[in-house]
Amino acid sequence: FQELLTHKRLLGIAVFIFLFTGISAFLYATQKDLLVDYSRAERKQLLGSVELATNILTIVLGVFATNRIARKFGMAATLSLVPFVVALLLLLLSANPAIMLVLALQVARRAGNYAITRPAREILFTAVDREARFKTKPIIDVAVYRGGDVFWIWLIALLGDGWLDLGLPSLLCVAASVAVAWGIVGVYLGRRHERSEEEEIPAS
Repeated sequence: FQELLTHKRLLGIAVFIFLFTGISAFLYATQKDLLVDYSRAERKQLLGSVELATNILTIVLGVFATNRIARKFGMAATLSLVPFVVALLLLLLSANPAIMLVLALQVARRAGNYAITRPAREILFTAVDREARFKTKPIIDVAVYRGGDVFWIWLIALLGDGWLDLGLPSLLCVAASVAVAWGIVGVYLGRRHERSEEEEIPAS
């Protein structure tokens, strides 16, 4: 924990993942609320279609887009692309929170994460020294990731049914602001990584 809290790059990665778990929590909560009126068979069919579409899109993006995006636009754009797209889609969704739009956004978010954001995020660890990486990665992958799930579910409950009694459109606007913060952290991490790579290239 001391290594994580005193290492700016690793702390940035932890915040990036923490914000990612927030978007996941908001979307799953929205999905759950909108699916409540569907039968068990209908929910099974819809969620099965989401899994199929996610897997197909992940493969297509991974094969044809991921490397091209990273090489052409750099790490900052690669890390922030999905967060900013998700933020825009959440704002559009807040105006019309329909289940099919939520499921389409789930497909875009998950496939984008699997094919673009996560591979780029893992590259960030290559710029961290071996000892710090092996000390902190389990904390980030377990404590931050799973702890983030718990935190965001509690926050959504407080904002919705509890403290502020916000409706679904308002909750989706909060989620969009979290996605924007997620993207900003991605830009910061990407630019920091690009600078470190430039510094390692010897002057000719």
